Amino acid sequence: MSLNEQGIAYMNEGKYEEAAKMFNDAIEEKPTDPTGFINFGNLLGVVGEYERALTFFDKAIGLDETAATAYYGAGTIYYKQDQFEEAAKMFKQALVAKLDESDVHFMLGMSYYQLGALPHALASFKRTVELAPHDVEGRFQYGLCLAQLEYIDEAIVELEQVVELDDQHADAYFNLGVAYAYHERTTDALKAFTRALDIQPDHALAANGKKTIEKALELG
Repeated sequence: MSLNEQGIAYMNEGKYEEAAKMFNDAIEEKPTDPTGFINFGNLLGVVGEYERALTFFDKAIGLDETAATAYYGAGTIYYKQDQFEEAAKMFKQALVAKLDESDVHFMLGMSYYQLGALPHALASFKRTVELAPHDVEGRFQYGLCLAQLEYIDEAIVELEQVVELDDQHADAYFNLGVAYAYHERTTDALKAFTRALDIQPDHALAANGKKTIEKALELG
């Protein structure tokens, strides 16, 4: 097992000091190999040392400008710090460097979403679910984005798939309720809001939705 592999094993066990030593040794052993810097950056990100993490990712990129996982790691740090424009740039660079993975598309989509660039976010989430059809959160965000762009029928299809994949997803049921209500499918909406509240009794938005539908049914 290499020093980097040992470090990753320690990191997965939550033994961060031991992991740091392994990555440090890996860097000393091969100072021109970006891998040790990327792993150390990931470790620093986990323990919340964001500025130091970015320094390590920058060093890795300096050694190899096609180091896709360094761009992804840096993007994740920028995202955690609410620097969504910088995050989006880094995730796009990861894709340019051929890291065509669902996680990268998902995080790029989340960055666009936070920036209010919904059509761009939609394209990224669409690619996420193409690459990872069982990614519950990716499909949920895709459905949410469709709904916000008023593709309601398409949003319903996606959100129904989310609750098939995860029948405890309260927010998916809530958003399904809203989508059903939009199409005046009041019975379906009521069921969806009720299900959201069964899962999460303090879901205030679902409670409001349920009350609104019940009033409409009484008046109807």
